[in-house]
Amino acid sequence: MTNVPECHDEVCITCSDTAVPVTIVRLLDDGLAIVDTGQGEEEVSVALVSAGVGDTILVHAREAIAVVGR
Repeated sequence: MTNVPECHDEVCITCSDTAVPVTIVRLLDDGLAIVDTGQGEEEVSVALVSAGVGDTILVHAREAIAVVGR
């Protein structure tokens, strides 16, 4: 059996992973895109999703994991 630590603090290193919604501004080569984070632009991978300019995607660790709005 695996020993799983209990989370007692406001931020838990084990279960605090979150995905952030961002909007695709421009598609690049090699499965990459420039996205608007609301605080600036960043380059992320969109290789795992089928998304285009204007789509809202969920990004975790600079990797798009879902399309949530078109």
